[in-house]
Amino acid sequence: MTNHDEAAAVRPLTLAWVSRHLEVGERVVRTEVLRGGITAEMRRLTIGTRDGGTRDLVLRTFVDPFYMERAEDWLDREAGALTLLTGTGVPAPGLVAVDPTAAHCEYPSLLMTHLAGRTVLDDEGLERRVPLLARQLVAIHALRPAERPRKYVTLTTADTVVVPKGADAAAWAAAIDVIRNPAPPYEGRFLHRDFQPGNVLFDVPPSKPAGARITGVVDWAAASWGPADLDVAHCSTNLALLHGPAWGLRFTEAYEEAGGVLAAATSERLYWLVRDGLACSEEVQLLAQSWQKAGRTELTTRVVEERLDAYVTALMDALG
Repeated sequence: MTNHDEAAAVRPLTLAWVSRHLEVGERVVRTEVLRGGITAEMRRLTIGTRDGGTRDLVLRTFVDPFYMERAEDWLDREAGALTLLTGTGVPAPGLVAVDPTAAHCEYPSLLMTHLAGRTVLDDEGLERRVPLLARQLVAIHALRPAERPRKYVTLTTADTVVVPKGADAAAWAAAIDVIRNPAPPYEGRFLHRDFQPGNVLFDVPPSKPAGARITGVVDWAAASWGPADLDVAHCSTNLALLHGPAWGLRFTEAYEEAGGVLAAATSERLYWLVRDGLACSEEVQLLAQSWQKAGRTELTTRVVEERLDAYVTALMDALG
C-alpha cells in the first residue's frame, strides 16, 4: 500500500477491517487525507480491483476525545441514514460497513462509497449554486422514510450564546430573548441537520461554471426528524458567514422558490433562523479554522464574528 502522505496511513486494525469488506482479490493501494472535516478524520482509499482497475471508498474515523463520546450515536445515525437514502435519488454515499463502538478498529469508524465532485466555498458562481442548494434541500425534506430518525436536538440555550465582541448589544439581547420561548409547533420532515456548502459536492466544468450541478450530499451523522425551517436556517447561517449576511436571507427565499414550505408565521421563522445563528456563535473559531484550511484564508475568526453580528442584526431588523 502506498500513501499520499504519512498522515494518510490507515491504522493496522482498521486496515484489516476495511480489507474484510472488500471483494475477493481487492486491496487498498493508496490512501489520501481529505481536508475539511471538523469532527472526524476523513480518508479516501483507492482500491485496486481484480481487473486491474481502481475504485474509491471513504473512511470516517473519530479519534478526537472531545467527539468520541458521541461517535457511536453519530455513526449509528449516519449508517441508518445512508441505508434509508439508497435508491431515493438523493445523491448520498452508499454504506459499506460501520464499526460504531470500535469493536474491530482502533477507533469508531464508517466505510462508505466515494462520490465524485468537490465542495465549493468561493464567492464566484454563488448566484447559480444557491438555487441548486435550495432544490436539493427540498428534495431531502420530501423523503418519507418508513422509519423516522430520531427527533432533532438543539444544544444552544440563552445562557450558552457567545455574543461577539463589539456586537449590537440590543439586537443580540432581543435575539437571545427569542430563543427563551418554547419551540413553535411544526410539521415534521426528514432533516440532514448539517446541510451547508461544506457538505455538498459539486461538479463545476472549468469551461462552463454556469453548468454547475450537485453530485453528492455527505455527512449524515446528525440526520433527524424536525422542522424544515431548522435545516434552512442552518444553511442560511453558513451562507451568511461564508458570503455575507444578504446571502443568508436569500436562501430562505430560494428554498420557497424551489417549492419548500416554511413556517407560516414570521415569529416562527424568526425563532428557527435566530436559533441557528446563535448556535453558530459558540463555534465561530472552529468554523473559521475549517474554512481557512479549505482556502478561504481571509475568513479569520474576527471576520466571521463580524458577519455573524451583521446577520443576526439583519434577521432582527427584517423579522423581529
